[in-house]
Amino acid sequence: MAWDFETDPEFQKKLDWADEFVRREVEPLDLAFAEPAAPYDRRNPVYSKITGPLKAEVRQHALWACHLGPELGGPGYGQMKLALLNEILGRSMWAPNIFGCQAPDSGNAEILAHYGTGEQKRTYLQPLLDGEIVSCFSMTEPQGGADPREFRCRAVRDGDSWVIDGEKYFSSHADLAEFLIAMVITNPDVPVHQGASMFLVPRDTPGVNIVRLAGLGHEPLGHGHHAYLRFEHVRVPRENLLGGEGQGFLIAQTRLGGGRIHHAMRTVATVRKALGMMCERALSRRTQGGPLADRQLVQQAIADSFIQLEQLRLLVLYAAWHIDKGHKDAVRTYIAAVKVQSAEVLHDVVRRALHIHGALGCSNEMPLIQMWMTVPVMGIADGPTEVHKVTVAKQVLRQHQPYEGLWPRDFLPERVTEARARFAAQLEGSVENL
Repeated sequence: MAWDFETDPEFQKKLDWADEFVRREVEPLDLAFAEPAAPYDRRNPVYSKITGPLKAEVRQHALWACHLGPELGGPGYGQMKLALLNEILGRSMWAPNIFGCQAPDSGNAEILAHYGTGEQKRTYLQPLLDGEIVSCFSMTEPQGGADPREFRCRAVRDGDSWVIDGEKYFSSHADLAEFLIAMVITNPDVPVHQGASMFLVPRDTPGVNIVRLAGLGHEPLGHGHHAYLRFEHVRVPRENLLGGEGQGFLIAQTRLGGGRIHHAMRTVATVRKALGMMCERALSRRTQGGPLADRQLVQQAIADSFIQLEQLRLLVLYAAWHIDKGHKDAVRTYIAAVKVQSAEVLHDVVRRALHIHGALGCSNEMPLIQMWMTVPVMGIADGPTEVHKVTVAKQVLRQHQPYEGLWPRDFLPERVTEARARFAAQLEGSVENL
């Protein structure tokens, strides 16, 4: 049985090109157009003029929408290759859009590809795949967060239509989107995994109202692109029910799995960038007669950060490998583990990097505070850390059995007695020969 940590040479050439391309052409966009929602604003002609040629170059190198199969215009790469690519794209907030794999559009496209009608695919899926429009995934609610068991947003049948009423919170980029995919309750009298459904809702449908737009913590109050939505008698045709009534929970879980791997590898990129800044500062800044790099506590911070980074990276790639191999029993465990570890490693390494930079690290003249603001987001997005820890624990416990004895299985007095009984004849013989 062979173990190999090398990347396929042909794909490595693509990664090398992407690495240089992102560094040279894409990362400058983060500095010139730093507004968080700028990559999703298809209505700004300046953005389109700048990014159009870049997207064309990505297509020429067969790296556009790599998460999609050939039938949808992508190369159909597996999760391992996608993870390695996203490790590069994670350095820039613009890069996923330039490479046609930004969230939530990547997941929404997969939903439409599987469950959309021919007309819906022409109207929404193809423009989404071409990067001409963006979409919104509307799931969380003000009172229930992301727990569908607490959802109050309802859809009821009315003839050949469904009518949606309720509220959703943090529906990112709803103000910029052409359509939303909303998860609502269609049958409150059955378990949620049978009573939640998903609907395609055009953004301009009457009754889709933005109560207000929220931002992340570093954005001023009143600014941002994370919508608090109110659905007021929103009527959509019967065919806008995606995947059938009661299949919303299943679709959501399928949609989120691969996305969590991509987010994790983009987190690896952020952590690597923080570690690089930490090392540079430690070598450059002098205090008490010598560089910070000579201080043992600084060396410990660098060593701990490097070890955590490499552990996270290998865990993510291992999870991706399980997905590619179709190991369904292991996939759920490892995806949840990756989600937990991503948030924790990001927290630890960015905190150390910020601390070693001192006051400069706390300022708005370094990117570290922006990185620090992503730490709580990573611990909440796609499900809170606690939920994923519960998932890991339950999956691991299923691999073990309770022990019926009075003492634990590895209780040494009993084990030693058993071992001596096994070798009793040899032990007696050795005594007789003395």
